[in-house]
Amino acid sequence: MRTLVATVCALLAAHAASLTAQQPTERPAWCAKLPRPAYASLPRVSVPSDWFEVYRVDPDVYAIYEPRQWQEVISYLIVGRERALLFDTGMGMADIRAVVSALTDRPVVVLNSHSHYDHVGGNHAFTRVLSLDLPYTREHARGSPHTEVAGEVAPGALCGALPAGFDTATYRVRPWHITGIVHDGSRIDLGGRSLEVLHAPGHAPDAIALRDEAHGLLFTGDTFYEGPIYVFSPGADFGAYTRSVERLAALAPAPRKLLTAHNVAESDPHFLAVLRDAVRKVASGAARGTRDSTLVTYEFDGFSIQLPVQKAPTGPRNR
Repeated sequence: MRTLVATVCALLAAHAASLTAQQPTERPAWCAKLPRPAYASLPRVSVPSDWFEVYRVDPDVYAIYEPRQWQEVISYLIVGRERALLFDTGMGMADIRAVVSALTDRPVVVLNSHSHYDHVGGNHAFTRVLSLDLPYTREHARGSPHTEVAGEVAPGALCGALPAGFDTATYRVRPWHITGIVHDGSRIDLGGRSLEVLHAPGHAPDAIALRDEAHGLLFTGDTFYEGPIYVFSPGADFGAYTRSVERLAALAPAPRKLLTAHNVAESDPHFLAVLRDAVRKVASGAARGTRDSTLVTYEFDGFSIQLPVQKAPTGPRNR
């Protein structure tokens, strides 16, 4: 498992290096899309951090955004009357617990959209972490050494100043402890706000979505976001992904907002049907894919889907 993870990290490091090679200055090419226009319409919340940006995306729901690292990870703090839930903890490059403490004084429990290192980096700072009961998650809870995540702090992966006191040479994802188990269909009561766990494997075996039905919110994790959606990492399964997408699309028209884990915090729920139709086209071989040495990328309006070459459908229109 760890060898496979290292292979994927090497691919991501190569991607960061290629971004640097495309841009002769110190500012990587991907920085040109920042700041993303979508954030201009969201109320920004002041917090004591030189790394995170925080936006209010709904009453008592905050997007905690890391815009100066190429993953552009977004974690979410959901606050109820009695307790709060932090959905993902980001890259672990700055103190997300301090940000959360500035936003709420309620007890906080962590739940991850999945256990890839860019979503669990701050888990170690919290005493309560919920998880599916899967070997994949327990393996990732061991953390990631610097050799596996060095590409995430290479020059091509960063845009602007690093957090104060951060050392790229020692960056790692620290181990964390699972203190409670959830299952598909579990409900988490925050006091006046109930969240439902939806197991949504495909991007990763332990991927979940989080549904706040009463408020019309669907937190999609990495199952959907506006950008290249990876279905090629160790444990990824395109068959499972198609079933998860069908399940989420069937929730329409109930969600009024999709809250996603990368790039743009708030997306229109029409993307659920668009994603479902896109996945069907890929699965049937009707979509046109662009190949490189390792991946096939299928481009759609607002997002793309990336599969490993050896597992991509082989329709006549692929190239």
